[in-house]
Amino acid sequence: MKKFVNHEEYLQAIKEGKSVLLFSADGCPDCRVIEPFLPDLEEKYSELDFYYVDRDDHIELCQEMDVFGIPSFVAFNEGEETGRFVSKMRKSMEEIEEFLTEVK
Repeated sequence: MKKFVNHEEYLQAIKEGKSVLLFSADGCPDCRVIEPFLPDLEEKYSELDFYYVDRDDHIELCQEMDVFGIPSFVAFNEGEETGRFVSKMRKSMEEIEEFLTEVK
């Protein structure tokens, strides 16, 4: 999973193709729960480009995108948002797969 360093990388990532942004943070226990199965999801949904957005490093982007609960997922296709799975609740692999199937 690629990790954003700055706002320009975010703009470039969503501009072309299909991408999914994972908003997370190191101190988030629910984020750590989904971490082990993320590589399998990236492999299964290889037509999507996955990006990790650290909420603590990119709080302005989170505010701009109305992402306040983590972990959260936001999908884009050619620069247009196609879906989001945003909540404060812990997410299961099945729920994430359902979301990814809808946006791929």
